[in-house]
Amino acid sequence: MGNLWARKPLAQLQAEASDSDHGLRRALGPGALVALGVGAIIGAGLFVRTAAAAAYAAGPSVTLGFVVAAVGCAFAGLCYAELSSTIPIAGSAYTYSYATMGELVAWIIGWDLVLEYAIGAATVSIAWSEYLNKLLGLLGRGIPYAYCHSPFQVDEATGVHGIVNLPALAILLALTLLLIRGMRESAMVNALIVILKVTIVVLIIALGWGFIRAENHVPYIPAPTTFTDAQGVDHAYGGLRGIIGAAGIVFFAFIGFDAVSTAAQEAKNPKRDMPIGILGSLVVCTVLYILFAHVLTGLAPVAFFRTTGKEASVAKAIDAFMPGYAWLSNSVTVAILGGFSSVILVMLMGQSRVFYSMAKDGLVPTVFSDVHPRFRTPYKSNWLFFGFTGLFAAFVPEDIVGDMTSIGTLFAFILVCLGVWVMRVKEPQLKRQFRVPAVPVVSTLGVLVCGAMIFGLGWTNWTRLGVWLAIGLVVYFTYGRRHSRLGQSAG
Repeated sequence: MGNLWARKPLAQLQAEASDSDHGLRRALGPGALVALGVGAIIGAGLFVRTAAAAAYAAGPSVTLGFVVAAVGCAFAGLCYAELSSTIPIAGSAYTYSYATMGELVAWIIGWDLVLEYAIGAATVSIAWSEYLNKLLGLLGRGIPYAYCHSPFQVDEATGVHGIVNLPALAILLALTLLLIRGMRESAMVNALIVILKVTIVVLIIALGWGFIRAENHVPYIPAPTTFTDAQGVDHAYGGLRGIIGAAGIVFFAFIGFDAVSTAAQEAKNPKRDMPIGILGSLVVCTVLYILFAHVLTGLAPVAFFRTTGKEASVAKAIDAFMPGYAWLSNSVTVAILGGFSSVILVMLMGQSRVFYSMAKDGLVPTVFSDVHPRFRTPYKSNWLFFGFTGLFAAFVPEDIVGDMTSIGTLFAFILVCLGVWVMRVKEPQLKRQFRVPAVPVVSTLGVLVCGAMIFGLGWTNWTRLGVWLAIGLVVYFTYGRRHSRLGQSAG
């Protein structure tokens, strides 16, 4: 049983990182890494979760909820920055756990990340399909219900059953082909999408600022109270509890910056570029989020977001309170489509890189560590996960595949925070290009904040994660442990 806790030697990891002839191509600079992070973070979460947090938790003080969520992410982001610059290998938290806490913990987090990115990509591709239909509706067109919904869904108005979600499958295929073609090309497309959606966010902030009504921000922190929504669900609104609740809601809008760390082996100068990419993208998005939330809650009263707004709150608020800017309202749909596309791209990228690392270590079949002879990308991993996510996206409703990405992300954050602390103790002499300040205080705070958010996600999500991890342990003990390269070399 000793092999369960065997740690992968840092010297071996650093040798793999320097193998530029047989590994992944180093094509990403700091700007491309920041864009990857912004591409993964700014999705529909900004346009949907902001209004929900204002309506049901914090009112105008949703901006403070964003600050709390950002602080929690910053603790984890600092730890990611140290580990990714010290161990510049594909695989993110999986690789860091292997080096600090041993093979079994590494397997658990790798299996967890596979689920996080797979379910995340599938969920977002289904939402992409829905918004594509909304955009086509503006043009007087549309896709037949049967070909943009799963077999488990029925149109209540017509009784038509879904057959397959073709748009969701199509966007997954297009982005998989782009990733196989190369990281440089993928980063270029992602950068163009980021420019588009950030431009629209900035336009909403700049143009909406003049329409802010001061009375909508009074009181900025509402008095603590409880109200029941139309579905009979009680919400703790206002006060400190409301701000913390809003932080939990808008945390979904921050998911994605950790995916930057999966590209460490494709960074040109990882010791310098990885901290810039991870922390830079987090800072850019936090500033945009706070300004966006301030403008949105200033445009409309809280009651609007509870009733009229709902999921299309941003577009409807622009229509109702910014006369003459219907074009900006329509552009929100375009921004959401673009945001979804870049989120899917980065999640598919992160997923294949984690599996590539696990295959190189022998924990899953080594065929998935094959690199394309021309494009130098893990193309077999890309194809595997196109099939995996495609099945979910094409045939399973969104409400079943949703809600699992956050708990997987938070679990990874906790292990990364612990990993920094463990490595400081076990490898104190290791040269670190970037150092997390005040370890173990920052690491401990990261674990506590992320643990609190996991607690808030409820027992249904704990159960789903537990079942997935149980399946993973069966796979590990029947295949991974027997084929582990580290275990074989030690044996």
